[in-house]
Amino acid sequence: MRRRNFITLTSLGITGITSGGFSALADFRSDFNVANLGSELASDLVIAGGGVGGCAAALAALRNGLSVIMTEETDWIGGQLTSQGVPPDEHIWIETHGSPKSYRTYRSSVRNYYKRNYPVTPKAKEKVYFNPGNAVVSELCHEPKVSLAVLNEMLSPYVSSGKLTILLDTKVKSADYSGTKVKALKVFNLQTGNETILTAPYFADATEMGDLLPLTGTEFVTGTESRAETRELHAPEKADPDNHQAFTMCFAMDYIPGTNNVGDKPAEYEFWRNLVPDMTPAWPGKLLDLSYSNPKTLEKKPLGFNPDGTPTDPYLNLWNYRRILAKENFTPGAYGGDISTVNWPQNDYTLGNIVGVSEKDFSHHVARAKQLSLSLFHWLQTEAPRPDGKQGWPGLRLRKDIMGTEDGLAKYPYIREARRIKAQFTVLEEHVGQANRVRVAGAEAGKRAAHFYDSVGVGYYHIDLHPSSRKQNYIDFASLPFQIPLGSLLPKRMENLLPACKNIGTTHITNGCYRLHPVEWSIGEAVGLLVAYGLKNGQVPYQIRDDKERLIKFQEFIRSQGVETEWKS
Repeated sequence: MRRRNFITLTSLGITGITSGGFSALADFRSDFNVANLGSELASDLVIAGGGVGGCAAALAALRNGLSVIMTEETDWIGGQLTSQGVPPDEHIWIETHGSPKSYRTYRSSVRNYYKRNYPVTPKAKEKVYFNPGNAVVSELCHEPKVSLAVLNEMLSPYVSSGKLTILLDTKVKSADYSGTKVKALKVFNLQTGNETILTAPYFADATEMGDLLPLTGTEFVTGTESRAETRELHAPEKADPDNHQAFTMCFAMDYIPGTNNVGDKPAEYEFWRNLVPDMTPAWPGKLLDLSYSNPKTLEKKPLGFNPDGTPTDPYLNLWNYRRILAKENFTPGAYGGDISTVNWPQNDYTLGNIVGVSEKDFSHHVARAKQLSLSLFHWLQTEAPRPDGKQGWPGLRLRKDIMGTEDGLAKYPYIREARRIKAQFTVLEEHVGQANRVRVAGAEAGKRAAHFYDSVGVGYYHIDLHPSSRKQNYIDFASLPFQIPLGSLLPKRMENLLPACKNIGTTHITNGCYRLHPVEWSIGEAVGLLVAYGLKNGQVPYQIRDDKERLIKFQEFIRSQGVETEWKS
């Protein structure tokens, strides 16, 4: 980093954690914007995107002595966990293994943050695996702002030391590249328009949609590949680069019985209220309904909803599904009710694709997705069927403070699928899909995912593809605990640009199990360690993978830092 800019940064007084526990990065958002401070910044690693993968890459690089510049399009780092409002989706072994040590440190820090700063009951505080929301979907359902506080706390020592620069409200505008190398990125501040040039030996693309790939001439794919291309059991006959999973505008709500919080109808309410999704196979009815397509069978699956949290047996109570605060975990009277986030089938947006489109089209579809979510909320307030035979829950409130926005919706869409690099190795369904492995190699192969000699991490989730922008209904089937191959992190041609989130070498199908929070963290961590190791040893990434001895030494290095490269048997 240039000395002049370092001096300016330190003069802002960015000293770490405020008394409320939130990093000064958030408190000084309007000032902490290096785009206002100078025309050029340099570091060892530039990370575009401050989401889950970007933060993990930064932490890995920083603890190994590198300097890092990280940009973030919103004013919250954390991506899925924060600005997109999605509590972590994780596998059943996450408490003990199946992720890097640093990810489990983050999880423990979330729990400890609650225990230090919230009126947690003694009974809840005693729980080793305390779940703030007592939710169905995750053992760690919690508020986005708590993840923000924890991530800022983890990064703040490096801000104070001058090793880390975070550019909030900042987006990449263009790139300077030649041959196999990126030389610089031009970024601009979304609030002021000021531009800054970022230079480094290495660049990581941790943007939510793989934005650096087209800007740097890096070869990539989008949408669905054909069965002829990938030999995948669940791939379609024809490729479709515009066929992407739905994205979602999440929101948070609570419930105050006896009150009426119903506002005006959203502008598009009648459209969404009456919409029957046009899907193949067919959707079983209206979108705004307490039922949806069973992801595995595609038959109609009824659901329940009761915001007092009581069971709606035999159906799942959606209120409890992604509940992020359960009042029973806290001192009586501290909260009037629970708080729940809405990332449901009913607010998945499928009427357009936002990957690789113009700013105008992106804004159009995001605006309509917001209308869908606001319409769902209004429908819950006014028309949703109740167990007592009545309609609507007028006591529901949008919790704008939870998402940190004026409209009560998340700051950024929840993105499930991005551009993906054309990689030195691409993970196919036959490597991780149980049925496909049996089909290719027999019953014994269906017990384990493919072994990758160049593994740099592990992960697990079933292959879960939401309805798509080209009217494809759910694709959901069993996968196997898998490894993350180094080859999937290496572009075929570019040497100093690395993918650090959902943009690695997977297919549309295998993205369905490589896109979740702990896997994205693992990918980012591997990238940060790869850059640190390569710079220290004078080796570019492909040289590490192509040389058996170098690869073994690199894997020993990452294991020494708490990275698991194989699943426990």
